[in-house]
Amino acid sequence: MTPQPPAATIRQRVDVPLRFGDGYTVIARLHTFRGLVDGREHLALGFGARWRHTTALHSTDHEPLVRLHSECLTGDVFGSGRCDCGAQLREAVGRIAEVGGYVLYLRQEGRGIGLYGKVDAYALQDEGLDTYAANEALGYPKDARDYTAAAQMLHALGAPRIVLLSNNPDKARQLAARGVVVARRVPTAVHVSPTNVTYLQTKAARGGHDLTLPVEEARHPAYARKHPRDM
Repeated sequence: MTPQPPAATIRQRVDVPLRFGDGYTVIARLHTFRGLVDGREHLALGFGARWRHTTALHSTDHEPLVRLHSECLTGDVFGSGRCDCGAQLREAVGRIAEVGGYVLYLRQEGRGIGLYGKVDAYALQDEGLDTYAANEALGYPKDARDYTAAAQMLHALGAPRIVLLSNNPDKARQLAARGVVVARRVPTAVHVSPTNVTYLQTKAARGGHDLTLPVEEARHPAYARKHPRDM
């Protein structure tokens, strides 16, 4: 049985107006925390009046929609076409703002290996390795992300029962093991492009992500092994 993480507390809240590259604007309440087990500066962004203010804490009559988003400087800030991270972040903010909930922005760059490690992995991908094999070739796990701090954050926010916006079943498993009830998991859209299709195929085939790619993009050996009936 996974030991339950110690309690974390909210250290600060502040409202910040956000503006995305497509012109979309929204107010987010940023939350910072004390006592997170990994010592990193993770953020919770609350959207909708209900989840931006302290009156929402410990409410039991509504399950917030929550996205666990691992930091991706290249995708979130620079719009890198090698991944779908920036598009997923923009989608998550828009969807959560409509119904109320949180984006947990987790400082786990490169599936937990850091920014420089991710750039090194990019170089190996250019030589033919996939994103997971590149991490392993550098001596890292294929996915080093841990969601203990995310569970601490949700408990501190008074949200121990959530609807999870994710294609990744591992996030739900890790949260459940740490005392967060995932009432259900709803998928994100599939943000496919010519420059990230191999990356998405690899996430489905090797990462266990629940992705249904359009047929023309799905015709790839790795994806076929994961979803033979889709071909």
